[in-house]
Amino acid sequence: MRSTQNSDMHALKFAMGTLMAQQQKLFGDIAELRNAELSVFSQWGDDEIIQYLIGQLVLREERFIEFGVADYTESNTRFLLLHDNWSGLVMDCSPDNIESIKRDDIYWRYDLTAISAFLTVENVNQAIASAGFSGEVGLLHIDVDGNDYWLWNAINTVSPIIAVIKYNSLFGLERSITTPYDSTFSRFSAHFSGLYAGASLPALCDLAHEKGYSFIGSNSAGNNAYFVRKDRLGILKELSVEHCYVASKFREHRDETGRLTFLSGNRAIETLHGMPIYNTRTGALEEL
Repeated sequence: MRSTQNSDMHALKFAMGTLMAQQQKLFGDIAELRNAELSVFSQWGDDEIIQYLIGQLVLREERFIEFGVADYTESNTRFLLLHDNWSGLVMDCSPDNIESIKRDDIYWRYDLTAISAFLTVENVNQAIASAGFSGEVGLLHIDVDGNDYWLWNAINTVSPIIAVIKYNSLFGLERSITTPYDSTFSRFSAHFSGLYAGASLPALCDLAHEKGYSFIGSNSAGNNAYFVRKDRLGILKELSVEHCYVASKFREHRDETGRLTFLSGNRAIETLHGMPIYNTRTGALEEL
């Protein structure tokens, strides 16, 4: 159980988020997803982006799946669980994080399944199916800081209406690239900076097209891309990568000792020069 102070803070956040969600129903169509942003439990403004989308799409599939949730106190689906009473599946590679989720009051108050698993292309579909999820789900969010592209490519057990996939804006706007697949991938083991992970936005948009999804924008933080299945797009508009690419400004680069350096942009990506990268259009290994 969480402390009284933490419980009060969560209650306040929930109340504020509920008020904003009610006001947002009056917004109607918006030009860009970032105009709908507000953070309740999400790290950035994704809570209210998701509220906007489920309102526009009028989803009946009230189930979500989220990968890479840590202890679930900060996540993109927690407000969806509490405010909209969706059912959900969350996965994290840390058993301690999963045990923390199961000790939270939300685990008995809501229909939430929490599983500890290190997800790979080889096991992701079985992990989802074993948790009782299959067919259409309302939302899938992938944020594993590594094999994000490869996991989305592999998933066929469920067909989400909305897919939120983390992208690495430091990989730029021009190249369709991702880190090569490695079933044991760990971002800090792969490179001390922690920045050698994930895929570029063009790579995810190419994959989205192959899987039958439209790109509808990204958040203002420049780390989450939003896709909607083409047969459910409704009044939402498919947008171009060029129009919606956002260069992230957060500075999480680390040095060889693991300390934050606060390098940003081009200076941070310079430390990855020469690292192997997979071109998803040509199938060839290149260098960053």
